[in-house]
Amino acid sequence: MTNTLVTHYFEDLKVGMSGSFAKTLSEADVEAYAGITGDFNPLHVNREYAEQTMFKHRIVHGLLCAGLISSALGDRLPGPGAIYMSQTLDFIAPVAFEDTVTATVTVKELQPEHHHVVMTTVCTVGDKIVISGEALLKVQSRISALGHQTTTHVLASA
Repeated sequence: MTNTLVTHYFEDLKVGMSGSFAKTLSEADVEAYAGITGDFNPLHVNREYAEQTMFKHRIVHGLLCAGLISSALGDRLPGPGAIYMSQTLDFIAPVAFEDTVTATVTVKELQPEHHHVVMTTVCTVGDKIVISGEALLKVQSRISALGHQTTTHVLASA
């Protein structure tokens, strides 16, 4: 499987443009995330504990889901070279193991004086919004890239 990455320069962006990234989150993803971050909250890693909570089962770490937003921004829109400056997040609903989470980012506002872009960020499972927020990015201008054209990168993945 290959993923094609397209670099969008500031001048390429228009309000309303969107990009997305989707991933089915597994128990292995949650275990790996817990190991990397040290977040072993039993709500995520202990079935017996989680069954006694209001959720009645283990749920995926909210920030693991939110991390998919970074993939949408860095790989889809604006793409490689964009600098992620800030992010707000509202966690609206839990995500279960084996749910497919789709992170969608949409250009909300362009700030030409600093080449900043405000993006709405939403994670969904099916039609249900599970996370919403807003991101601020700095995007390279075509002029500052010394006239380079849109670049396409192809990554091979397993």
